[in-house]
Amino acid sequence: MLSLTQTLSFLLAASLITLSPGPDNLMVLSFGISKGRRQGVAFGLGCAVGCLSHTALAVLGVSALLVASPVAFTVLKWVGGGYLVWLGWQAWRHAGAVTVQANAALHDPSLKQLFFKGMMANAVNPKVVIFFLSFLPQFVDVQAGATAWQLGQLGVLFTLQAMLIFGSLGWFAGHIGGWLNRRPNAGFFLDRLAGTVFVVLGLRIIFSRS
Repeated sequence: MLSLTQTLSFLLAASLITLSPGPDNLMVLSFGISKGRRQGVAFGLGCAVGCLSHTALAVLGVSALLVASPVAFTVLKWVGGGYLVWLGWQAWRHAGAVTVQANAALHDPSLKQLFFKGMMANAVNPKVVIFFLSFLPQFVDVQAGATAWQLGQLGVLFTLQAMLIFGSLGWFAGHIGGWLNRRPNAGFFLDRLAGTVFVVLGLRIIFSRS
């Protein structure tokens, strides 16, 4: 099982990243504003559940590299760490550049359709695959063993916190979207905060000894 320190540090980093304005949560807000609370929640929950597919890939991919080739795992560590640093730099460069817009041009899909739309939008996004392969292993305690089991638990934790945050964004979409649009400094602060988290985590994985 994950230790309390692992769990709390992972949830803190995951929550900051999930809250940072990005394509997923901005789409959740847009659906919630234009279609209604239930529609926003349905799309948001779908986006969160889509993370489970990336969790499975991370568990299989990272575990296989650990067993098959320490060299390949080292390459993954450097590539993944560099990718997180790049994400952090992009978040700093474009901080506060997003606004929430209602997508009124879409037809009115059912809640089920919105759920699967959100799930597929997340599941087929290659950038999210790379993110999970880079992000989850940093919170694994190699000394504790059962690496695959730890990765699986971390992926489920990420999904659960994303469900809570995305669901809340969908439910309070009107208030949150309007608040962000009226206060661009809030989005700027969240972007910079998430960018800092990305850079710190990226450097941590690059220079880690394990």
